[in-house]
Amino acid sequence: MNTYTATPETDKKTSMTTSSHSGNTDILTAAQDATRRIAPLWPLKHFVAVNPFLGLTEQHFIDAAQVMARTAGARMTMPRSFYAEAIASGRITEADLTAALADTGSTATLPKDHAALTMLAQQAEPERPDIIATVADVITRVTERDWVGLVTQRLSNWAASYFDEGQVAWRSPWRDLSPYAAWRAETLIDRTPELMGLNGFRQIVAGLPETADDMLIEGASRLGLDDAGLELWFHRLLMSVGGWASYARYRVWESELNGGSDTTLVELLAIRLAWDTALLEAQGHDPNVLAAWTQARDSLSKSMMGEESAFAVDGVLQLAYEKAWQRTLLDKLSDPATQDDLQRHAVQAVFCIDVRSEVFRRAFEGVSSTIETHGFAGFFGFPIEYVPLGHERGGAQCPVLLTPKFTVCETVQAAGENEEKALLGLRLIRRRTANAWKSFKMAAVSSFAFVETMGWTYLGKLATDAFGLTRPVPHPAIDGIDANIQTRLGPRIDSREIDGRHTGFSDETRLDMATAVLKAMSMQQGFARLVLLAGHGSTTVNNPHATGLDCGACGGHTGEANARVAAAILNDPKVRAGLLGRGIAILEDTVFLGCLHDTTTDEVTIFDEQAAPASHAQDLIRLKKWLKMAAQRTRAERAVLFNLDENAETDRQVIARSRDWSQVRPEWGLAGCAAFIAAPRSRTARCDLGGRAFLHSYDWRQDEDFSVLELIMTAPMVVASWISLQYYGSTVDNRAFGSGNKVLHNVVGTLGVFEGNGGDLRVGLPWQSVQDGTRLIHEPLRLSVCIAAPSEAINAVIAKHDNVRQLVDNGWLHLFALGDPGDAISRYTGSLTWKTA
Repeated sequence: MNTYTATPETDKKTSMTTSSHSGNTDILTAAQDATRRIAPLWPLKHFVAVNPFLGLTEQHFIDAAQVMARTAGARMTMPRSFYAEAIASGRITEADLTAALADTGSTATLPKDHAALTMLAQQAEPERPDIIATVADVITRVTERDWVGLVTQRLSNWAASYFDEGQVAWRSPWRDLSPYAAWRAETLIDRTPELMGLNGFRQIVAGLPETADDMLIEGASRLGLDDAGLELWFHRLLMSVGGWASYARYRVWESELNGGSDTTLVELLAIRLAWDTALLEAQGHDPNVLAAWTQARDSLSKSMMGEESAFAVDGVLQLAYEKAWQRTLLDKLSDPATQDDLQRHAVQAVFCIDVRSEVFRRAFEGVSSTIETHGFAGFFGFPIEYVPLGHERGGAQCPVLLTPKFTVCETVQAAGENEEKALLGLRLIRRRTANAWKSFKMAAVSSFAFVETMGWTYLGKLATDAFGLTRPVPHPAIDGIDANIQTRLGPRIDSREIDGRHTGFSDETRLDMATAVLKAMSMQQGFARLVLLAGHGSTTVNNPHATGLDCGACGGHTGEANARVAAAILNDPKVRAGLLGRGIAILEDTVFLGCLHDTTTDEVTIFDEQAAPASHAQDLIRLKKWLKMAAQRTRAERAVLFNLDENAETDRQVIARSRDWSQVRPEWGLAGCAAFIAAPRSRTARCDLGGRAFLHSYDWRQDEDFSVLELIMTAPMVVASWISLQYYGSTVDNRAFGSGNKVLHNVVGTLGVFEGNGGDLRVGLPWQSVQDGTRLIHEPLRLSVCIAAPSEAINAVIAKHDNVRQLVDNGWLHLFALGDPGDAISRYTGSLTWKTA
């Protein structure tokens, strides 16, 4: 066995790398601060959009760009050639460049006018700051051996096993230990590093501290790191395994959201530091390595003076690009439609604010002048945990900024207690049998016998799957349930106790929730005979990121459960009587219907039709006809971006994409998202926004204390900015903020994907989600937020909430105030000031 014995040379090396810290507390504080720079990555089962720059929003966009360049080698704007082409084509005008320079302010690092700015855009790409070097980077460069790849591979293999959520057959025996302790225990018996040439590696690891905090303190000391730049270097270490760091940050996020604490990310940092410490000690006999590391370490604290110029110019070019798009948007909003004077609409439909709903809403309203649509967050104000039949726990059906406040269980409607128990038991048996069969198919030994003896029996299924006639696997929502029972599944909202947990809603809670939801939707009068509450989801197969196409407001799930719960409560006679006492009069013949808009096929499913009395039979027939017409119009509009066969039926081709297991673009999701508009529908009605705007219904005149405005700016607006910045990051630098080529994805532990068979866990969106192979479908634009409310009220919210202030003051989104029709639109310029747009 290889051993590691101290020698005069290694003693000298240790003395050379003694650090000068003001205290161990400073090291741990720097570690904690570095972990807060990491954005969380939600698992595939509820993959939601997240701002990849979440931990940097307290800095200005340009300052954050410098940090990401040094810690991840990432860029936060497009290459200069992209802007030069936009200028040459006329998309960016001289006026846009001049306005961008004026908004940025005069500095020594910026050109004086649009002509000079254009010249800079046309020149070769400027030099960028060097990425901060880790020990692995230094040794790789000196020895010309890929130690960086080894570190990433070994750490990633450990993490995939340790964090696995049910994919592997053989689970890590150290899962009960803390992450750092588990890694240390496994590494002590892992001979791979020594086989790769790191002599005595396991003995070095055995000599490392036994706890993560001690490792952080001792590791910083052994590497000779001082306080200056320590947080930045820790940030760099985490970004070197940024995918796993993001997943660890998710675990911290979830724990803190529920009032707890979690050390996973700090321990991951300690693991990554342990690798660098052990690498330096294993290779420390090489004087070239020591010299290179000393040089890299000393350069860590050097100022970035002189580097601001390139980033500042890039920022102005990006701002000019955004101003060019905003010109078109603001022109449309400056000419609103006339107020609808219809006495009563036949149908009102409330859709999620999701940009895909904008296309359908336009099409639906175009079918009949008696249709009115509204926009609201797709969880409809009901933050629930929805527990499917046969499950003990469910998913959080609410934005990830919130925690579920209520538990709702799925039930079989019109079923007696005995029947429901029997169906529940049957589903459990079927699921367990399916899992056992899957284990047999996938096991290390039996898989070979399975293919030999049973493989031919799958030929029929393989053919029907290939032609889109069947799904490769059942949809999780109906897996193990007979078809005749599926239509009877639904939420149970009555208040009761199940296994010690309170489920459903009390009468008082129902009334309070209904009041809050209707006020938040600015719907307190003028209800139609039929009111649709349309959640949304997506139908795809063979798509690891499928939940990313479902409703982000529902925590990466479909909005069906929330819509049905909201409709059931608003149809409750007791609730309506209580609402009347609070000044909200729902007409007696108004019926709320929970629906689901499938954003891949644009088909709308209506649930619980039995809630509508016989007097509404013709209304329902007409509604279904209108929904079908709207779906056809929507598919025709969306099909333009799909490059479909012009000689084949559009509807059939679009619908077929939802069942095609080879389809890398079943739909475009939220690609193209660029604006968030909170205003009455009259402000955007008959205005083609191209499926690029989140539309939230809001009438500030019904918002006496501006509490609804505060809710919109602190929740839906923030979530929309997350979505916008995820698409933005995945477009400007897919290597750092995206997940690469979808065709190469392999699922890891059911929680994420590798691109290929290894490497770091990938974050963000695949290339196929933002470009079609020849051009970008998603334009890299920061979100333009337009709110129809007095600027004073908007300022009050900004001043009250630091997270909102950071977004608007530090350049992470653009903010506009829409005055009354005919009035000038104002642009927010920072520090609670405005000017005419």
